[in-house]
Amino acid sequence: MGHDKLRKFAENETFSCLLQPSAQELLADGYFHLRDHAIKGRWNDFFGGLQLGSSPLQTSGCAGPLPPSFDRMPASELAASVPSPAGPSLLRSRGRLRSAGETAEAAAREIVLELGCGKGEYTIALAERDPARNYIGVDIKGARLWKGAKYATEHALPNVAFLRTRVEFITAFFAPGEVSEIWLTFSDPQYRSENSRLSSPLFLERYRSFLKPGGIVHLKTDSRFLHEYTRAVCEANGLKVLACTTDLYGSADVELFGSSPRKTSGYAGPLPSDDGPLPLTKPRVARFSGRTAETGNSAPAVQPVVREVQTFYEQLFLEQGYPITYLSFVIDHEGPYASPRDPEQFDSKAWRAAEGPRLLFGHDSAETRRQKLHGASSPNPCDL
Repeated sequence: MGHDKLRKFAENETFSCLLQPSAQELLADGYFHLRDHAIKGRWNDFFGGLQLGSSPLQTSGCAGPLPPSFDRMPASELAASVPSPAGPSLLRSRGRLRSAGETAEAAAREIVLELGCGKGEYTIALAERDPARNYIGVDIKGARLWKGAKYATEHALPNVAFLRTRVEFITAFFAPGEVSEIWLTFSDPQYRSENSRLSSPLFLERYRSFLKPGGIVHLKTDSRFLHEYTRAVCEANGLKVLACTTDLYGSADVELFGSSPRKTSGYAGPLPSDDGPLPLTKPRVARFSGRTAETGNSAPAVQPVVREVQTFYEQLFLEQGYPITYLSFVIDHEGPYASPRDPEQFDSKAWRAAEGPRLLFGHDSAETRRQKLHGASSPNPCDL
């Protein structure tokens, strides 16, 4: 097992900010009847413990980390293990006592998810810039999550957590209205399977079950295919688009109906090593108001954090000269979500061919290999 995975998996068990539920327990009643996890509806209690400023909890009467088996506890034991805002009257944080009122205020915060967070650098960066909200990164790869969980633990970040699970199981972990925003950062476009796309009607149904009214989904991707598909989903279902651009770094303009992409000069910064520090910078965050433009075809400016924070894969694709797209929208919608008609609303064949070659770590991507195998051409998206 490469990349020192066994050591990372063992260390993951010690991180209080990382939950690793048993898929077998979730699927005990079948794939279509997922069992709710004990954490569902109790994330603020969990963050109430992390608000202490470090993984170990220190109260006037006890000290010690959250149990590593927290993710496997029944609800009754979970309630006794996680400190409640109404629990101990005084908690120690970074050398000072915190009142129960302060702890309750810290825990009762909005929750933001990043789905498919990889190593967690985007989740970490968002949380460090916005300490007023709690952030949770979700991914199935434990060796990747290790990096973000270790950083959050070593830097005593009180508003960061990670969840190791398949995104398909996400409804088992969050209660109605428990989440305010979702970030989809460089998700797999899933060319062959619409239901596997994280912005498909199937996944929007899942998100709606736990997003607050007016909840926002952010999509940041190098894939014009996925961007155009998601925009078509918004149009097919009458969803409110807040901001949309097909070239995030090549132009300051943000449009409701994006133009053809233009090549960007790329990003010249260093790429993070597997075990090296996360490349995080700390500019000030400007919270997005979510207001649409009143006149013309322009939309509100993209919030600064969208451009300031770059994922590992984002840097790779920027170095190859591929434009990065961004789309944010509200998923409020009554009734079932509909798929866009192909090719009238979304021409999947044309946009799939328009992706062009991709190199990942010096090798062709799976789609690039497919195109070479079948002799598919890669037209310029500007010609579509």
